[in-house]
Amino acid sequence: MATLFSNRGAANFPVPQAVGGGILNSHWGTYNFLVNPTAGDIVRMLTLPARSTVLSGFLYGPDIDTGTDALDIDVGWLANGVEAADPDGFGNMGVLNGAAITNVKPETGIWRPLGGVLFTTGPQFFTAETNIVLTVIAAANAGGTGRLTLQVNYVCL
Repeated sequence: MATLFSNRGAANFPVPQAVGGGILNSHWGTYNFLVNPTAGDIVRMLTLPARSTVLSGFLYGPDIDTGTDALDIDVGWLANGVEAADPDGFGNMGVLNGAAITNVKPETGIWRPLGGVLFTTGPQFFTAETNIVLTVIAAANAGGTGRLTLQVNYVCL
């Protein structure tokens, strides 16, 4: 189990200064799994600015688990001093099977819209800067290497 950092999730990467007034902002991070991740690994993908309200987003990338799919990664956030951590707050994604889905995703690969609290209680507000993370629940059956990108769409007050 380890804490890993995407290109835009590192502590020294500047937090975006989003435009307020209800203008839609988007932030993203990509992590290249060079080895099969381990259950319990946390990948800090990006940091949202204080007073952000998440409206939507996506987790996407190539099918990085071959054979009998087992790779299970959730999307959530770390505690920020105000809001409590919720490792699957934006989605208990289940096994990330890369199969094509007719009329939705016509090619193989991972593409999952964010859900979780967005489906149950609506847009998620964060009072303080917040790290958005992937939490590995189960390692890939075979492979497990490749890039995953997380895109988060939000507004700031």
